[in-house]
Order: sequence, then C-alpha cells, then structure tokens
Amino acid sequence: MKTTSLLAAALTGGTVSGFTAPSSRMQVSSRRCETSPTRLYAAADDTFALLFDCDGVIIETEELHRLAYNAAFTEFNLQIGDEPVEWTVEYYDVLQNTVGGGKNKMFFHFRETKGAFPTSEDGKAAPSTPEGEQDLVDRLQARKTDLYKDLIAEKAMARPGVLELMDQALADPTIKVGVCSASTKEAVTKVLDVTLGKERRNKLDVCILGDDVAKLKPDPLIYTTAAERINIDPSRCVVVEDSIVGLKAAKGAGMRCVITYTTSTEREDFYGLGADAKVPELGSRGVSLDMIFGPMKTQLDAEILAVLLVRSRFESKVVVQSRFESKGLGQLSMSSILMVRSQATEATLELFAAKPVNVYIASMQTSAKLLYSAFVKIEWCFA
Repeated sequence: MKTTSLLAAALTGGTVSGFTAPSSRMQVSSRRCETSPTRLYAAADDTFALLFDCDGVIIETEELHRLAYNAAFTEFNLQIGDEPVEWTVEYYDVLQNTVGGGKNKMFFHFRETKGAFPTSEDGKAAPSTPEGEQDLVDRLQARKTDLYKDLIAEKAMARPGVLELMDQALADPTIKVGVCSASTKEAVTKVLDVTLGKERRNKLDVCILGDDVAKLKPDPLIYTTAAERINIDPSRCVVVEDSIVGLKAAKGAGMRCVITYTTSTEREDFYGLGADAKVPELGSRGVSLDMIFGPMKTQLDAEILAVLLVRSRFESKVVVQSRFESKGLGQLSMSSILMVRSQATEATLELFAAKPVNVYIASMQTSAKLLYSAFVKIEWCFA
C-alpha cells in the first residue's frame, strides 16, 4: 500500500486499515488562538494538528467572492477596450485553482490574462506605473471586501460536517486546531464570526491569514508558519483544503492533505498532485478524527510494531497480546500473529540481536503493515 494512501481508501472505494492509540486526557489550554513565538518543534509525541482552509472548506464562499469582485468592478466602471471587466464562473474557477489571494488574482487577470490594466471611474486612464496599478488594486480589494462581508451576513452557512469535525478536534487535547486562509483578515474574520461563532473561534489554537505572511498559497509559508506557532512538526499536521492552490501549499509544507472539493474544483486531479484523501463533503462521508489520524498513528508506531513482532517469534499469544495492549495497540488475532511470524526471517532476527533498531526496522515495515487489518477498520467511500 502506498504511503500516501494511509489517509484514504483506493480510488474505487475500498478500505484502509489502521489503529488509533488511546489519547490521554489533559486540561485544555485556555490560550487558544493566541500568537506564540516561533520555536523548534518539540510537541508531545501524541500531539497532532488539524488545519482548515476557510473559503471553500468551512464555507463555500467562492461564488460570493466572484459576485463581490464583479460588483466592485461595476462600481469602479472598469473597462479594457470597450468591454467591462467581469469574471465568469468558468474563469473564476481557473483563477481560484491558479492564484492565491484576491489582489494576486486581479494582478494575474490584468497582467497575464488581459495584458493591460483597465480604465476606471468614468473614463479615468489606466494606471501606467507600478504604484498606480497597486493603488487601483488596493482600492478594488477594499471595496470588494466590504461587499463580500455584506453577502456573508446574508448567505453564510458552514459546509456539512465541518463544524462537527472541528468540534471533535477542539474537544481532543491531543489535537491542535487552526484556520489558515489566504484571504484578508477583515474578510476571514467576518466568515469565522458568522459560521463558527465567537466561542468556537476563540478556542482555535492558531489563525494564520493572508495579512500575516509575505507569500500566499500555493507557497507553503502559511502552513509552515502555523506549524511553528503551535510547535508541531509538519508531518503530524493534516490540512483540509478544497483547491489545487491549497493542496500545493499543504504538500509543500510537508503535511497531509484531505480535499473536500466543490463544484468548482471537482474536476481537478487532486490525487495526481499528492492529495491523501478526497471527499465531496466531510458530512456526506461522516469523516471523523479517527478516520484522519488513525492511520497516521499507525504509521508512527511502526517501530513499536516491528519490535513486538520480532519478539513474537519466541512468545505465546498471551504474552504477545499483553505487550500490544500495554502499548495501546488493540487486540490481535492468532491468525494475524502467525501471518506476521511467517514474515519475520532469521536474517531479521540476527540483525535484531546485533544491530540498533534503525538497522532492522526498514526490513520489518512490510511485516508491520500486514497487521493493519487486525485493528480498527477505517472506511472512506469516495466519489
């Protein structure tokens, strides 16, 4: 089984097997969502992070963004040649899967797509300097944000399953929770206030927004910054995204990525670009913390498994079972033990007797993976 499939079933709709080590309970920090200084990763071994994008993940806002941009373009009377500036649904789909951040989208449109900046405000000439171009884009973005907030107040509703998954994570002291969005702080704050509510928002461990970083998605900076602030290695973080731009940012940061796609992004080749799982909606598939983090905990405990498997060559089922239970690794069947024992070669045992753990561990990975089916079944049914 490929490493990238640990979070997902086969594309045709199969199962991934894994186990979840029991989490210890501890007092939940009251300092969630406060900015902490950058530190080396030194979080506890049983701590993970779940990071949500905002637009398209927490709420399907892309159409609202498009409508707000077009309304701002109309108010400014933008024209290139004799044509008004307007973003169609199809074109905005391209933009959101190509460029992160609203200002960057406008620069991309004017510079790359059209090759010219527009006239504005009743025939005012197109800007001819970088400073003039920046000023126009800044003013457009400010007006667009105001219009967008009005639309959010009227139409905002969280996507199915998002709040349920977030609440599970917030209640689990071994999971840090955050929001990482390339949108402006003013725009995202309104979305989070409306969809999450003040109490849930204040419980977040980290909020990194477009104003907080120098580079936007698909650059991984927003996610590496989040990992630094919550002091968790990126390999222990899972990102929930909806677009290619977000996926590239998450994978570039060395994180796992679950895609919850929208009608605008459903045709994208997410698996081809490294997505670990893909669902149309979190709610429609009943996605839970165990489904996401169970396989990761299994992989991280592979070394423990390998040691126990080698020992199992010399011990009874009762002794082996006791060892696994003491590590929180669940119940074993005799057939599973026998199957793995047959995989543990004499050469491996000799290495175990004479060499450090890291020498023999690679040869035991295959054997360890054979045990996955003995633990909790994690079923992902993908469209």
